[in-house]
Amino acid sequence: MSLHVALLRGINVGGRNQVAMSDLRNLLVALGFAGAKSLLQSGNLVFESDRRTVAELERLLEVETAKRLGVTADYIIRSADEWKTMVARNPFPEEAKRDPGHLVVMFLKSAPQAKDVQSLQAAIEGPESLRSEGKSLYLVYPAGIGPRS
Repeated sequence: MSLHVALLRGINVGGRNQVAMSDLRNLLVALGFAGAKSLLQSGNLVFESDRRTVAELERLLEVETAKRLGVTADYIIRSADEWKTMVARNPFPEEAKRDPGHLVVMFLKSAPQAKDVQSLQAAIEGPESLRSEGKSLYLVYPAGIGPRS
């Protein structure tokens, strides 16, 4: 059995797509996944599976969440090994040590194309930096995240 982390997008945000974490845990159990756990109302789940690829797990959980809970949500799933790799490949290790509160990792369903990352980098007008590594986009916001005055 492999340990997986599921990050859900589009639930419990601004009163939209409300779903109890207990319902999500129960869904995972009903689908045969072991060790299903959640963190508060975060939309983050941990579970064990050895039956499918990450892409297959994402699709299965998206379909079953819509069918059984009436909620449309995107699942971004990483295995424990992928999670370790994401941490190890952080292209901003100094920033992570010095100012971890301003380093963000955005999890993507697929790796972005190099030209798209370059376009995004070229559009940055402030002190922010970003790098792409596989299905992760690392962003550093040295002046904070949010509008500038």
